[in-house]
Amino acid sequence: MFRQAFGKLAVQLLLIVPCALGWGADASAPTYSVKIEFSTRVKMRDGVELSVDIYRPGSDGRFPVILSRTPYNKSTARGGHLELGRYFAARGYVYVAMDVRGRGDSDGTFTPYRNEGPDGYDSIEWCAQQPWSTGKVGTIGASYLGYDQWITALEQPPHLTTMIVMTTPPDPFVESPTGLQSPTYMSWHLLISGHVLHNLAAVDWPSVYAHLPIYTMDTAAGLDSPYWRQVVDHPGIDEWWDPLIYQNKYERVRVPIMHVSGWYDDEQAGATMNYIGMTTKGASPELRHNQKLLMGPWPHAVNSTTHLGDIEFGPTAVIDLNLYELRWFDHWLKGIDTGIMEESPVRIFVMGENKWHDEKEWPIARTKYVDYYLHSKGHANSLYGDGTLSPTPSADEPADRYTYNPAMPVPFLMEPTYAQLGGPDDYRPVERRDDVLVFTSEPFDKSTTICGPLRLKLSAASSATDTDFTGKVLDVWPEGFAQRLYDGMVRARYREGGNHASLITPGQVYSYDIDLWNTCQQLGKGHRIRLEVSSSAFPKYDRNQNTGEELGKTANIKSAEQTIYHDAKHPSFVRIPIVPEQP
Repeated sequence: MFRQAFGKLAVQLLLIVPCALGWGADASAPTYSVKIEFSTRVKMRDGVELSVDIYRPGSDGRFPVILSRTPYNKSTARGGHLELGRYFAARGYVYVAMDVRGRGDSDGTFTPYRNEGPDGYDSIEWCAQQPWSTGKVGTIGASYLGYDQWITALEQPPHLTTMIVMTTPPDPFVESPTGLQSPTYMSWHLLISGHVLHNLAAVDWPSVYAHLPIYTMDTAAGLDSPYWRQVVDHPGIDEWWDPLIYQNKYERVRVPIMHVSGWYDDEQAGATMNYIGMTTKGASPELRHNQKLLMGPWPHAVNSTTHLGDIEFGPTAVIDLNLYELRWFDHWLKGIDTGIMEESPVRIFVMGENKWHDEKEWPIARTKYVDYYLHSKGHANSLYGDGTLSPTPSADEPADRYTYNPAMPVPFLMEPTYAQLGGPDDYRPVERRDDVLVFTSEPFDKSTTICGPLRLKLSAASSATDTDFTGKVLDVWPEGFAQRLYDGMVRARYREGGNHASLITPGQVYSYDIDLWNTCQQLGKGHRIRLEVSSSAFPKYDRNQNTGEELGKTANIKSAEQTIYHDAKHPSFVRIPIVPEQP
């Protein structure tokens, strides 16, 4: 949840701009000079004053407003507010960049998310009442700035007209199914402590992430963070989290939304879940129709690069996102028919094929969900084991076993701080470990597109009263490169959900339903699907210490003996979404 990136602004034009009704390429040209007013004060309902920078067209008159509220300091390069402000103001908008409460130049105390609903409401209504405003207000932003918009929209400010939400985190337990925040969030807490942005390079993050108990990880990072300790005091989901939960309240959000994310965004489930939620549970048929989903081959910094790790996605992977956003705002804030609402509601990039596709819905209706069952002779341990995947159901097969030691967790390949949790990395070095079970399919005899939600049904037992199970889906290239697509996990005590914790009985077999989020990848001829099963992905997720004790409060650890079953009575399979070519 607590990560931010606004995406480098692109220079390439991919999305087609219709010329109907006078809106063509020339309509996107700047027509105004821009004037900037720095550090204007805006009073909230409780008297606390927040600070805004205002980018206005250099002309008298009233204009629609685009509001972006940030904890990352409105005047810094982070977030791109100077560039965005100039872009939109030159095209007939007032762009307002605001430091949220307790950050940057704004007064008050910053507590993550807790004040964003009321403050967002008051900020939107302030924008609507200004002499340079038409009264129509749109909002824009990524990550925290996207979550801020959702929390604000629940308050239903009268002048909120539309939103562009990018890389928006899902609800807390969806993002953090261990019941605790990722250890990597500690770098975010340091970054935004106080009013200024702190230098994360000053900290030895691997040693901080390894610190136990999790409750005092803030002091290990040189920080006193009461909020971090509050989070640890509330594992799973309880009433303390209710103000931050929005994905059960779609009917309260009454505006058209553009949802934007990337297949390698570590928050990508927010965009897909929110699009599904608004198109199926929106307050009216019209509102359900007025939603867009844009998914690129991007990390958390959407539209920032055509290249991730060893993978090049081609020149069309970066688009003119500004122009796409302009067309959206022109339609909803100016009433101009830009043609954007006549286009398909879903636009997705198919990796591997490296092409954009337009679809009518998400998930794609013509998808064929194929269950790939786990098979082995009981020795699927490591890349060199005998694990296979096949659409053929398992029969009488021996179980696979491994030891999970929290002192030596399976690594998740990532940068050392919160900014990006993994990409299309080659996981063969990790697959050398005996505590990683590896199951691989036969090569595909033709190019095959897998695009949609991934789920793992796992039959497993443990010697512990609480433990974790992880799954990861990969595209194995003919030369052996094992490209991570996406992954997920389950904490045994939360197998029935974040609001229902119960320990397991050692040795008893349980069926775990594990959400591996989404991917959209064309596997070339000769490629294979692979599934990894293990019990840790550190430091993306905190380690289960296998003790069954209160989460986050002790340094005690013990090893767990894990058993993965795949027989007729206890099937285990991964559900793969295979999308046929359009007729």
